[in-house]
Amino acid sequence: MAILYALVARGSVMLAEFTAASTNASAIARQILDKIPGDNDINVSYSQDRYIFHVKRTDGLTVLCMADESAGRRIPFAFLEDIHQRFVRTYGRAIFSALPYGMNDEFSRVLSQQMEYYSSDPNADRINRLKGEMGQVRNVMIENIDKVLERGDRLELLVDKTANMQGNTFRFRKQTRRLRNTVWWRNVKLTFEI
Repeated sequence: MAILYALVARGSVMLAEFTAASTNASAIARQILDKIPGDNDINVSYSQDRYIFHVKRTDGLTVLCMADESAGRRIPFAFLEDIHQRFVRTYGRAIFSALPYGMNDEFSRVLSQQMEYYSSDPNADRINRLKGEMGQVRNVMIENIDKVLERGDRLELLVDKTANMQGNTFRFRKQTRRLRNTVWWRNVKLTFEI
């Protein structure tokens, strides 16, 4: 599992948290919350042993997660953005007056579900999903180009057959005119002989 711990806090007041593994992540997260400077919006990562703590602070709300080194930065920060949006959408202004762990009962389930989703679902990573979709579009385009080229070959064959038929039509007309004239002269001869 890539994301093992997540929390949502206002300043140093933890509002909700969830852990998927028994680690000291909660204690380290508290230390990180205390050490984050100022009230500015930030996106930072801290390394601790083989884990990386990713922090996103926006509008006074801090969202933090602990992930394996293998998760990189893109997936954890996409997770943090998603959690931030869900938390603000769910609680609105209540965030600024909530008691410590006041939203933990409800929101820890959301944290758990989203941690599972971002850790195991390949569609969670937008860039990989877009690369996959681009690959599919590319394959369709290649198939379409092949079909157009194949049609081009067929059209070329049709043009050749049309030119051939046009030549045959011209010869047929010439021969029918000649035959008609021949038959007419025979009729004329027969008419005079009688």
